[in-house]
Amino acid sequence: MARVAVLHNTLDFQGGADAVCLAACEALRTDHEVTLFTVSETTPADLADRFGVHIENVRVRMPHGATTIAGALSAVAPWVGPQLAFRSVVLHRYFRSSADAFDLAVSTANEFSLSIPSVQYVHHPQFYLHRLPDAAPGRLNRLWSRLAGPTRTELAGNVSLLSNSAWTASVVGDVYDVRPSVVYPPVDPISCGAWSDRENGVVVVGRLAPDKRALDAIRVIDRLREQGHDLHLHVVGSTPRAYRDYVARITDAADERSYVSVERDVSRDRLERLLCTHKYGLNMKEEEHFGMSVAEYSAAGMVAFAPDSGGQQEVLGNRSDRLFDGIEEAVTLIARAIETDEPPTLPPDRFATDRFQSSLRDRVTHLTEAV
Repeated sequence: MARVAVLHNTLDFQGGADAVCLAACEALRTDHEVTLFTVSETTPADLADRFGVHIENVRVRMPHGATTIAGALSAVAPWVGPQLAFRSVVLHRYFRSSADAFDLAVSTANEFSLSIPSVQYVHHPQFYLHRLPDAAPGRLNRLWSRLAGPTRTELAGNVSLLSNSAWTASVVGDVYDVRPSVVYPPVDPISCGAWSDRENGVVVVGRLAPDKRALDAIRVIDRLREQGHDLHLHVVGSTPRAYRDYVARITDAADERSYVSVERDVSRDRLERLLCTHKYGLNMKEEEHFGMSVAEYSAAGMVAFAPDSGGQQEVLGNRSDRLFDGIEEAVTLIARAIETDEPPTLPPDRFATDRFQSSLRDRVTHLTEAV
């Protein structure tokens, strides 16, 4: 049994990265002594039921004043952004004094400079973003990189480097000249009824944040209804305080339309019911690093649509009839799918949790044996 520290900068955005964090804790807690280090207002127990994980026996440690720091960052996020790299720096500096008490670390919040062997799962690089030609890293990313970012040599050393998609792996390679192994995030198949029993409606799942572009999804449904398609839309997602202004805009738009509903912070049972009873899933975020919601649409036997960029291309098998470039093409593809009424063809179990957890356990075991 190894002493494993899981590092996750914050659980407050309640998205796919947080699902990976809790799935990692669940995978390791039986065979190892697991401690989760984070800087969050949200407790792991708040999310366990939503993500369908069991995290008993996992200890949680946070810096003094962590909830105050997290709360302050969430309060100012509408003006200054989520500041994820800064949260990572706070976490890194706190963990540094405790690192010697652990055999290895598992980061589920991207790359770090660590003094002990580690598994590092990268959703998207958080440091040295100035090395990317089209990035907008912000004024302070170089500072955060100096404080907590790894060198290329460190990542090529006693680190098992993973990424959530081949697209992300390519970006990591551009930043660090080291290419991670791809281990897709955990998304279990959902047992649903027959395609013919589903409603002719669209579901959009994900945190209600500007980058998810839920307002654009509403515009897509507006255009389809203008063409005569009797569609309705469910916008379903977590509502972190950081995005309260955008949530209000979505709610106002839904209140103006009888065919759009917004459901916040729903239970897992309610989410699965919506996915199982509707035909179409839609994601609007460009360059999604993986696309947990898109994978969940497929896992529930829906026909899914997403922008033709990022890791979601892999999730949808690079199908040109499911990937779009802009609102107009999204309307065209969904209209064609409605008219043909073709059931989905992608297998629902491609990203099952046991595959993710088995891969993670193997890498932890390998590092433990090497120590």
